[in-house]
Amino acid sequence: MTKMTKYQLEHFESKVKRYFQPLIEEQELLMKQYRTEATNNVVKKLAKKMGADKILNQMREAQEFMKKAQNDARTFFTKKAKTEKKELNNYRFDRDEKLSLSDCEEQMQEWARKMVDRELERRPEGAKLKNLNDLKQKALDNVMESGTPDELRLSLDRVVKVIGLTWNVDTSKIKQIAQS
Repeated sequence: MTKMTKYQLEHFESKVKRYFQPLIEEQELLMKQYRTEATNNVVKKLAKKMGADKILNQMREAQEFMKKAQNDARTFFTKKAKTEKKELNNYRFDRDEKLSLSDCEEQMQEWARKMVDRELERRPEGAKLKNLNDLKQKALDNVMESGTPDELRLSLDRVVKVIGLTWNVDTSKIKQIAQS
């Protein structure tokens, strides 16, 4: 019974990652799409449920009023500076260190995203992603715990059969190109 070398272990480990990574990435992209759509829908419902929608609307109106006032002030001072040939300190008009509407909206987005993530884990897509990650981990565990290459190939073949793949590809059915 021959033991596997470090090189063989690394080879099997990278092969496991090659098998599972495309499937996991595809599932993660699908989850991101659902997360984005659901988060956008949940933000409004969550804000209304929490009573934050009224505060956000007030801030939105105040911010619009403030923006108009800032534009009016900017226009006034710019015109005055031109007509009276004075310098204008623009940086004083751009600074805002107070809580803004976007800060509040970002917080609502974060809370909604967490709610959506929990919900997505219960969906079939979330369950599939979890199963793929679990199978990948099981395959990596088999690589590290296996004694011989033949034993490892058999155990990895059993693991990847669950997702419809085969570990050992039968190359005898591939047509050979005739050499000229």
